[in-house]
Amino acid sequence: MTTIPTFGAPHPLGVRLDGDGVNVALFSEVATSVDVCLFDDDGRERRITLPERTGHVHHGYVPGVRAGQRYGFRVDGPWNPAAGQRCNPAKLLIDPYALAIDGDLTLGPELVGHTVADPHRRDLRDDAALVPKCIVVDPAFDWDGDVPPATPLDRTVVYEANVRGLSKTHPDVPDELRGTYAGLAHEAVVGHLVDLGVTAIELLPVHHFLGEGFLAEHGLSNYWGYSTIGFLAPHGAYAAAGGRGEQVAEFKHMVKTLHRAGIEVFLDVVYNHTNEGNERGPTLSLRGIDNAAYYKLPSDDRSRYVDVTGTGNSLNVHHPAALRLVMDSLRYWVTEMHVDGFRFDLATTLGRDHHDYDRNAAFFDLVHQDPVVSQVKLIAEPWDVGPGGYQLGNFPAGWSEWNARFRDDVRDYWKGTPGTLAALATRFTGSADLFDTDGRRPAASINFITAHDGYTLADLVSYERKHNEANGEQNRDGHSDNRSWNGGVEGPTDVEPIKENRRRRVRSMMSTLLLSQGVPMISGGDEIGRTQRGNNNAYCQDNEISWHDWAAADQDLLAFTRRLIALRDAHPVFRRRRFFEGARTMGSRLDDIGWFRPDGEPMHPDDWHVGRAKALSVFLNGNALGPQGPNLERPIDRSFLVMCNADADSIGFTVPLGLGGNRWRVVIDTADPDAVDERVRTSDDWKVGAWGFVLLERDEIVPGTT
Repeated sequence: MTTIPTFGAPHPLGVRLDGDGVNVALFSEVATSVDVCLFDDDGRERRITLPERTGHVHHGYVPGVRAGQRYGFRVDGPWNPAAGQRCNPAKLLIDPYALAIDGDLTLGPELVGHTVADPHRRDLRDDAALVPKCIVVDPAFDWDGDVPPATPLDRTVVYEANVRGLSKTHPDVPDELRGTYAGLAHEAVVGHLVDLGVTAIELLPVHHFLGEGFLAEHGLSNYWGYSTIGFLAPHGAYAAAGGRGEQVAEFKHMVKTLHRAGIEVFLDVVYNHTNEGNERGPTLSLRGIDNAAYYKLPSDDRSRYVDVTGTGNSLNVHHPAALRLVMDSLRYWVTEMHVDGFRFDLATTLGRDHHDYDRNAAFFDLVHQDPVVSQVKLIAEPWDVGPGGYQLGNFPAGWSEWNARFRDDVRDYWKGTPGTLAALATRFTGSADLFDTDGRRPAASINFITAHDGYTLADLVSYERKHNEANGEQNRDGHSDNRSWNGGVEGPTDVEPIKENRRRRVRSMMSTLLLSQGVPMISGGDEIGRTQRGNNNAYCQDNEISWHDWAAADQDLLAFTRRLIALRDAHPVFRRRRFFEGARTMGSRLDDIGWFRPDGEPMHPDDWHVGRAKALSVFLNGNALGPQGPNLERPIDRSFLVMCNADADSIGFTVPLGLGGNRWRVVIDTADPDAVDERVRTSDDWKVGAWGFVLLERDEIVPGTT
């Protein structure tokens, strides 16, 4: 049957259903013609040339097309790699605006746009049988009055997780739902998140991503998902219901379920590069549509790619078409999929209009003025691998940032590294040195100690070196070794002193993370003692190495973490909306905070630089919160004394004079995780065990004291 399209409209971009057919629109400055290719279930292809062009958008209306239809594009135009032009109509292309994509790549040399013998010649072999197909989607969905939780940032606790790994082995999730959006939405998984007390789940990439050849050759797969090919399509393999558009409804159901439980959904988004790689990579989508518009190309050799991401290519957000794709994608996920925020992978790349990073780049301006995107949580991974790529603390107002200094400084302190007291104090109080500019607040700091990229918390204290042998790169990948935590004793052990040393450090780091100013992020599974057996780069391990091991869950650590989050939620002094005044000066004592040596004497400037010193206490004055509330009221909270000891021996602490006498109760003691002593202690002297974190709550405010 021959289908004759009408002109249709140049917007919206993509293939969009209206009930009687579809409007088709594709941007390409260089294309001489564009075919939309419809595939039946047997793989037979029907090509329809789009009849009209408005500006640089090729478009047409195709009647009779229904939801579930499989399709792709073919773009004819100039082939001149030296000029950055790589059109090749022999290659089936994925719609960058596809709402769903079905399938993964079948590897083959036909996927590459050029011949093996000569990279300047087009490869004319058809690759349609090897390429995933786009799906026409019916967007109808009953949101049933869905209301986003809209949790304020200062009350947010983030839980980073992989859709597949979170539920893959959960015994209460039905087998057919494990590792899917539906599995994540199961009451057993949602119940765990609710009981834990987290307010948001940050999902590793769920934009549709594809496999990679070198992984397949080693029998591995892309588990993390940082290999995007479809910025508007939820990853099809995460759907239990099917891949012909059902993944869209299943994702929406997951979001609706989490919202009803009071949990926000953040997406880890990868707009800095795509799966197409460098000039030797496959032609799958943007490269064949308009290579020079969508990718950064060197001015001196446009046959190659600028790579500030370490993946082979970088998206050209200086070009209006690429910038529009990113903004349209963000807006779609908020308005149509109801997500609540984004974590931008290698976000520095998005701030490179030409070459150098600019916090006033066009991308940031567009986000700031966008009435939809500007209203959700925006989190930057503030670095890439290009020149000047490390930009921690240099993102605009309205953005939060992954705080790698928090990770490094807190790790160093609890490792026992000399000379780290000042760094610990700065991180514990919200990193004012990084974020107290341009009207930013402590919530600009996303605090974390572990994340998907690196060791789990249990492995951090258990392995002296990385064990990435399963990755097939002779253990050369991943970060450097992890020495000095246990003096050379590595891996699983039944020696009780070593086990207790590790458990106590885990509890002390978790306490530091969850009671510091800023927004804490827990790496999923750390609360149950998840191990990756020393693998600190498990990006390709879609197996028991990466999945949550629910059968081996550390219930004591789970209960301890739950108690810490509840404590944070109950007391505004741990989640201030403004910086401590004392944190700005590191003074010995101001109204809102006080720093003290273990002997109870105020910290003096020289005390911060004593290399052998590994212990200090900090007083958090709940009666000096300042204007914290939405109406600038002055709420009163309890006051607390935190005592930290990163030494291998116990240390005695004295409660400083003038802090309310000796009426204190133990709230947290990492040497005794079950210690919740409601009795008031009447002693000025306290013992803090090795690698210990102790939190005391003041019983009452004594007249005449702070």
